[in-house]
Amino acid sequence: MFCEKAMELIRELQRSNEGQLPAFNEDGLRQVLQEMESLYEQNQTDVNEAKSDGRSELIPSIKLRHCCLLRNQRCLSAYLYDRLLRIRALRWEYGSVLPANVRFHMCAEEVQWFSHYKKSLASFMRSLGGGEGLDITQDMKPPKSLYIQVRCLKDHGELEIDDGTVILLKKNSQHFLPRWKCEQLIRQGVLEHVMS
Repeated sequence: MFCEKAMELIRELQRSNEGQLPAFNEDGLRQVLQEMESLYEQNQTDVNEAKSDGRSELIPSIKLRHCCLLRNQRCLSAYLYDRLLRIRALRWEYGSVLPANVRFHMCAEEVQWFSHYKKSLASFMRSLGGGEGLDITQDMKPPKSLYIQVRCLKDHGELEIDDGTVILLKKNSQHFLPRWKCEQLIRQGVLEHVMS
């Protein structure tokens, strides 16, 4: 049936939870592109036949295949664009380093796009704040307090705070730290916010 494979790609995205990136379906994408190539070749043959022999009864089938080509094209564009939006959101959620399980679901071109987006965002943040730079990925939600209680989930090493204090982040240790210094580590899974 026409456009079934393209619609399956869209359904696959709808079935995945918001904020999650399903595995890139290269086989499905290839099948849709092969279907589009086949439809295009059939259309070219029928158009040439309709022009040369004056067979106007071929025009409805030509229009149907052309509509299927356009629909497949829209579905592929929607599939790829939705994946890019999800990858962009992951940059804001996890920071500049994506977890291995997320990178595993990305194709090489998506990894390359993520790298370019990360560099563009970093250069934009460096241009803010009068030459000192401003990290706009911090404080995604307005903080209730400037310091928070955190627990270290894995050994991370030393962390230096602005006042020069060096804190050793060892597994299961708890610390009272500035929120802005912890947010990135919380997103990476090194620390967890302890609610008291």
